[in-house]
Amino acid sequence: MALLEIRDLGVSFDTNDGVVNAVNGVSLDLARGQTLGIVGESGSGKSQLAFAIMGLLAKNGHARGSVRFDGQEILNAPPAIINPIRAMKIAMVFQDPMTSLNPYMRVSDQMAEVLVHHKGMAKSEAVAECVRMLDAVKIPDAKGRVGLYPHEFSGGMRQRVMIAMSLLCRPELLIADEPTTALDVTVQAQIMALLADLQRDFGMATILITHDLGVVAGFCEEVLVLYGGQVMEKSPVDPLFGAPSHPYTRGLLRAIPRVDQHGEDLDSIPGSPPNMTRAPKGCPFAPRCDFAGEDCHDHLDPLTEFTPGRWRACNRKLEEIA
Repeated sequence: MALLEIRDLGVSFDTNDGVVNAVNGVSLDLARGQTLGIVGESGSGKSQLAFAIMGLLAKNGHARGSVRFDGQEILNAPPAIINPIRAMKIAMVFQDPMTSLNPYMRVSDQMAEVLVHHKGMAKSEAVAECVRMLDAVKIPDAKGRVGLYPHEFSGGMRQRVMIAMSLLCRPELLIADEPTTALDVTVQAQIMALLADLQRDFGMATILITHDLGVVAGFCEEVLVLYGGQVMEKSPVDPLFGAPSHPYTRGLLRAIPRVDQHGEDLDSIPGSPPNMTRAPKGCPFAPRCDFAGEDCHDHLDPLTEFTPGRWRACNRKLEEIA
């Protein structure tokens, strides 16, 4: 049995401009210890998918479908059910380390609160465990720095604190939502190497949400490509990079800067993501796709397994986009 099973997940929001359909019929399975990358441009539905799993949608948000964690349905579950799971079994690292920590509380108090509340530890015991976890995420002089305030840490160190806090209860699933967005390139590499080490050491499953396929290449086993809230392609990492099967995935790969290109224009996907208050009738990528036909604007073929372990949702045959 998969650790996480999602079936036909939909997420919508009531706004002054109408209903925004952020996620539309996403299904996936995540095994214990597996690393899954979810990629796509801003607005593709990546973060809202994660928030629906965690039960953290905004008040105007609505989720439908099914999310089962370790066999238990958790989508739209009441606090009595979802809070213990969210505290002990599923953890999330949010996008911005600069705003994820309370600036008025010492790091020791913020971290220890998790263990005191959920594990029933004494404050001194909890702080000692926090120091051990800060050591695990490679913060120098963890014992001396645990009592500092967030502003006394760099952005990269604050992100390490957030990762340490998320791992205090030894979760079975870690969701990392753009964990390197606000960091420089060197620190990004350090954070991803750290996550890989922790994933291996703790044996937890990991979902990495990002717009950067380059980050996914070195970290994940499988990739889910989202666009317009729908799955365009699902594949193990190596085959996807070697032979992407969807025009959108190809566009994302072409947009990755290459070290062997000097003075050349960077590739980009023309156009803009769809306005999800008026979701396209057919394939959401059709207005930006070089291979789209008239049928693409009217309907989208369902996600289909075209070779073992690889799935795509596209009206065009593989040979038509070669």
